[in-house]
Amino acid sequence: MSRSQWEELAHWPEDRLAAFLEQLGELGRETLLHDWAVHARPQQLPPPGNWRIWLMLAGRGFGKTRSGAEWVRSIAERDGSARIALVGATMMEARSVMVEGESGLLAIAPWWDRPVWHPALKRLVWKSGAQAMVLGAAEPDSLRGPQFTHGWADELAKWAYAEATWDNLMMGLRLGLHPRILATTTPRPVPLIRRLVKQAGVVVTRGSTRDNRAHLAEGFWAAMQADYGGTALGRQELDGELIEEMEGALWTRALIERCRERLGGAVREDERPFARVVVGVDPPAGTDGDACGIVIVALGHDGRAYVIEDASVEKASPEGWARAVAAAAARHGADRVIAEANNGGAMVASVLRAAETGLPVKLVYASRGKSARAEPVAALYERGRVAHLGAFPALEDQMCAMLIAGEYVGPGRSPDRADALVWALSELMLKHVAHQSIRTL
Repeated sequence: MSRSQWEELAHWPEDRLAAFLEQLGELGRETLLHDWAVHARPQQLPPPGNWRIWLMLAGRGFGKTRSGAEWVRSIAERDGSARIALVGATMMEARSVMVEGESGLLAIAPWWDRPVWHPALKRLVWKSGAQAMVLGAAEPDSLRGPQFTHGWADELAKWAYAEATWDNLMMGLRLGLHPRILATTTPRPVPLIRRLVKQAGVVVTRGSTRDNRAHLAEGFWAAMQADYGGTALGRQELDGELIEEMEGALWTRALIERCRERLGGAVREDERPFARVVVGVDPPAGTDGDACGIVIVALGHDGRAYVIEDASVEKASPEGWARAVAAAAARHGADRVIAEANNGGAMVASVLRAAETGLPVKLVYASRGKSARAEPVAALYERGRVAHLGAFPALEDQMCAMLIAGEYVGPGRSPDRADALVWALSELMLKHVAHQSIRTL
């Protein structure tokens, strides 16, 4: 039975479905229960095409282990000549997760074709004659001798000797008509993962913990989002994003994480913990709907600056981004809007004041490049003088893509969000420095 046919059955009336399952009999129901093509999500099934390497980059709890085990099972049950490598970060992890784990090969096997596990030999044997050998990446040389038709590499990003083990494994994939390997891992920007993502012929499947939330403990996804949503750790471990650090960047992910805090509970207007609130604005260069950076920063009574919102807008007209600025200022009770005037000068002020006549606008003109202006602001982070109240993924991506040498290598044509942040923090924390690089209009 195909997946589409099973999905159609799911919409049948309960009495009709019960009669159908009764008609199938016990063996038919057992067969249906163990038919992975019926129960898997599309991302958990092998991709089409003549691929050699399938790389599954996904968040924790996505179902990577189940996908790997079912892929191995499908090969072993139909191909008695299959010789499969099961490689984990260590021998113990390969055994406890890939073979004996809750989603491992022994647990997912149907009772009528359960492989025989020989722990002393580190080997699984199926009725078909197919065999799987358990290996650990902690010993790369253990893969020098064996030969395989297929391989399943689990948690590749945490392998201690990743590249040496991987290279030995690939050189051992020399049996059969079409050797293939599946690598399942939560992404980390280690050299091997970066290499595979860019390598020709590698099919990459991506996924999030969210995709499998129906099979996770109740409340788990909500709790994870509350604690880690939008942070670098959450984006990597839950959303399955491959987040890379740029060499020579002004900000690193680790630095921003050290500066992250969360404001617990609602704050009454008369109990606001801030002495000042400013809105930094990096207006788009043209009038054709480019992005506008809008970042709100507050000065605490403790002398620290707090980033409280990224209200930037994409593809907005001048009237559109001006309304967004006015709304942000009103929302947070800002006492000043700091807007770069390099592109448009007085026009920027007129557009902003047209959106809100009482908007307190201060225009500044930059005489130095973006990275040069950002360097003293990045130093504030190093000294613990700035905190992010929450997570701002798009803003933080731009911050981590600004290089000390002055180059920007991130998303979009310009670091509009990061530039808006720099203007706001310069106003609050670096007036004596800012006056050396800007001219107030």
